[in-house]
Amino acid sequence: MLIISNISDLKNEMHRAKKNGKTIGLVPTMGALHEGHLSLIKRSLSENDQTVVSIFVNPTQFGQNEDYNKYPRQIEKDRALLQKKGVDIVFEPTNDTIYFEEPDSGTIIYEPTMSQKLCGVTRPEHFKGVTSIVLRLFNLVQPNRAYFGEKDYQQLVIIKKMVRDLFLDIEIVPCPIEREPNGLALSLRNVYLSATEKSAAAVIYQSLQLVKTMFTEGETDSNVLIDNACSFLLNKSRIKIDYFKIVDNNNLEDVLHVHSNCRIIFAGFLGKTRLIDNAPITK
Repeated sequence: MLIISNISDLKNEMHRAKKNGKTIGLVPTMGALHEGHLSLIKRSLSENDQTVVSIFVNPTQFGQNEDYNKYPRQIEKDRALLQKKGVDIVFEPTNDTIYFEEPDSGTIIYEPTMSQKLCGVTRPEHFKGVTSIVLRLFNLVQPNRAYFGEKDYQQLVIIKKMVRDLFLDIEIVPCPIEREPNGLALSLRNVYLSATEKSAAAVIYQSLQLVKTMFTEGETDSNVLIDNACSFLLNKSRIKIDYFKIVDNNNLEDVLHVHSNCRIIFAGFLGKTRLIDNAPITK
């Protein structure tokens, strides 16, 4: 496994792989890897000749009240996991490598519509940082495929739109949400939950399943479905709901009459920990 932090070294390796006709898969991460990340890596390893995993805690996607400096960094543990999985290249750039000067003075890649919905309401600058770093990684690695988890569904849809709008020759591969045995979506933020809170957070997945069950039984009014899910959450837990919506899969617009091309999307707080989850609507 190669560990690379220098851009010229990375480009040389990518050029060599392309010249030899190898396909390249990219898994962008901010490190502190868990089973959710590893499922993306496993998929990439199975579908490509070479897999590149980037580890970069991107400062431009942190808001004013989000502590970039406290984000967990466990590089030695991450490297050991990636070595064990058989990853070919780990790309570990510094801020200076990616942004040259101060991060806030770099070129911004901005998706203007979907980035202001859902999580973008309370984190209006977040997705600017996401698209700006992801496009830089795409340009550096030039992968055939890039892998993103469906847990961050808004991020996934925005990146797919960026790839389409900028005519990038990259396949975006969505990967299913990995869950705890009780249904809680795997997330780095789960480490901030106590055992009691982890158990209580299972109600989030249950609320998504409630909506799916009601839809299967014939209810299509989104207001009715959302009201029932929110009542269920509030009655069963101390979760503070940020939003609970049913949106179109492709553009994240709210829907009034639910159909099979919709997504249930939740965000909220359990104590000080912000949790997100989602599920497709299916018959």
